[in-house]
Amino acid sequence: MNFDYYVCAALIIFLVTYGLIVSEKVQRTVIALVGAVLMILAGVIGQAAAIHHIDFNTLALLIGMMIQVHVLSKTGLFDYLAIFVARKTKGNPVALLFALSLLVAVCSAFLDNVTTVLLTVPIAFSLAKDLKISPLPFVITQIMASNIGGTATMIGDPPNIMIASKVKEIQFMDFIENLGLPCALILVITTVLLAFIYRKELKCAPENQQRVMNMSLDGLITDSRLLTKCLISLSVTILLFCTHAQIPHWVSNGELMVESGVCAMVGAALLLLITMPRDEHRIEHTLGSVEWGTIFFFAGLFVLVGGLQEQGIIKALAVWAIDVTGGDTTLTAMVVLWLSAIMSAFVDNIPFVATMIPLIQDMGVASNGTLDLMPLWWSLSLGACLGGNGTAIGASANVVSLAIARKHGLDISFFAFMKIAFGLMLISIVIAMFYLLIWHL
Repeated sequence: MNFDYYVCAALIIFLVTYGLIVSEKVQRTVIALVGAVLMILAGVIGQAAAIHHIDFNTLALLIGMMIQVHVLSKTGLFDYLAIFVARKTKGNPVALLFALSLLVAVCSAFLDNVTTVLLTVPIAFSLAKDLKISPLPFVITQIMASNIGGTATMIGDPPNIMIASKVKEIQFMDFIENLGLPCALILVITTVLLAFIYRKELKCAPENQQRVMNMSLDGLITDSRLLTKCLISLSVTILLFCTHAQIPHWVSNGELMVESGVCAMVGAALLLLITMPRDEHRIEHTLGSVEWGTIFFFAGLFVLVGGLQEQGIIKALAVWAIDVTGGDTTLTAMVVLWLSAIMSAFVDNIPFVATMIPLIQDMGVASNGTLDLMPLWWSLSLGACLGGNGTAIGASANVVSLAIARKHGLDISFFAFMKIAFGLMLISIVIAMFYLLIWHL
């Protein structure tokens, strides 16, 4: 790699943009778009190449799922499930902690984990108030569970969405089959440890437990017909996720036409059709609920990383990494796992994963096929997703949950969160490491 003008320009623009994203001095979508535009204006990447590097499959998958989750949130399902599990646990704080942990993890695995915590954390405050105990254990547990649950599936966390979109060999069920077991184990161990850490706070009087048991489920489902339609569209979407690789090839050159982004958009389009076919105001409101800032943030990142690829920088890094690790799959996987975990605890895991994906692909090329990439993809997923649990800024669900807590009068500082969460994150990575060594390496 010759350090000519274009290489230097690509590196400077990328590093400055990445630094500003991490520092949060400028809103991340704005700086990602500015960085992408500078890549084009500096001649690092052409306009056509920039558009080519934008992964529209990832964007379609995000948009499709955002639309479906927004409509589902209007049905009252999350309130119903939270009160249901509270009654089933008979108001026992420890049992409730485990039940809410499982509920949040499952919802985060198949829906958006940020939306999940937006809807469940306020309910945890309500339940804690009725039990007259601190809501802190429930908030911390829900944050951890949302990131662990999101790790288990293709659609649970943005890093997995990005990996699935770029690695055609990995399908929806592959994530569950390869990550479901370690995530379940990590969820159980993390919740047990949190229950032990907060054992003094998880005690309440019997009369307070009775107050929770008396809470009514009536009226919590605000629109049962809408809920039915939402469950139909989600079922169709997940069915397509599971089977789209087996859908007949509809084009002459044998390429698969239906990808995961199309599956998500099919579900979203179906839901709009059966719920609001002629209501223009509702359709505009629903489409407006899409987190367009996130979508444009992804688009900007894809162009930024594309600039590095066009100038051969990522390929040069891949060759260097192969030289350092000697092309050993086990050593490389461990480096990817721990690097991803530590980096994702302190910086946004989305730009990190966006950079790592082409790097790992080029490492496969640089090794002349001797490096098995599949363990590296699982290492990247586990490290990036679980690493988000390490600090208050490690994942979007953390930031959102702590903001909700502040609104309810519970201020959890960065270091107070890190004191509990970082150690638990390291334990989860150790479990992931042994899982990878035993099952994949």
